[in-house]
Amino acid sequence: MKSAFSLAFAVPFALITTACSSSMNTPDIKQNPHPKMRYEITVTIDGAPGPFDSISGFMQYEVTNKQCIPLTGGPMNAMRIPPTAHPAIDFKRVSDNVYTGTVYADYFLDEDYFGEGVCHWSLMSATARLKVKNLTLVPYLLSDEIFSQKSVEAYFVRGDYSDNDQERGSSGSRRSSDYPPELQKDIFSITLVAKESIP
Repeated sequence: MKSAFSLAFAVPFALITTACSSSMNTPDIKQNPHPKMRYEITVTIDGAPGPFDSISGFMQYEVTNKQCIPLTGGPMNAMRIPPTAHPAIDFKRVSDNVYTGTVYADYFLDEDYFGEGVCHWSLMSATARLKVKNLTLVPYLLSDEIFSQKSVEAYFVRGDYSDNDQERGSSGSRRSSDYPPELQKDIFSITLVAKESIP
C-alpha cells in the first residue's frame, strides 16, 4: 500500500521521462567540444532497504534569454517557448552505496540558433534516477546548489522502496521532519553533492 507521503512527494511523470525527450522547439544544438566548467556529482545512499536495479541521471538545460527565440502561436497567443535539452549523466559505482557522475555548466555552445540573436544555454539542474523495478527515485540538485557545491539530502520511506509494482516516481522530501513520527524509523536518505573539478 502506498504511504500518504509517497503520493505527496510523487514526481510528475513528465519529470521522470524528460531525459528521453526534448522540447518540440529545440533546434540543432551544438555541443561544446571543450567544456571547462566541470562538476563531479556524488550520490550517497544511506539506509535503503536493498539495492537498485540501475542508477543513471540527466542534466536539464534551458535557453534563458527568450528574446533570441522566435514567436510561436497565433496573434492572440504569441509566445516564446524556451528550448530545453537533457544530456545524460553517466554515474559510475564507487562502492555499494556511492556513485559519481560528471556534469558541465558549459555543455552547449551559445549561438544564434534562430536568426534572432545569440541564445544562452543555462544548466538548470542535475537529477539522479535510481530505479528498482517500476519505481524511480529522482533526487536532484538545482543550479545554485551545484555552483555553491551544497550537499542536499532527499528522504524516502522504506515502504516506498518495496511498493514498486506500478510505474511511478518520487523525489521524496528534503526535510525528514516532513514525515510523521510513526515513519521516522523507516526513513532512508539519498544525498547529492557537487564538487568543482578542473579538467
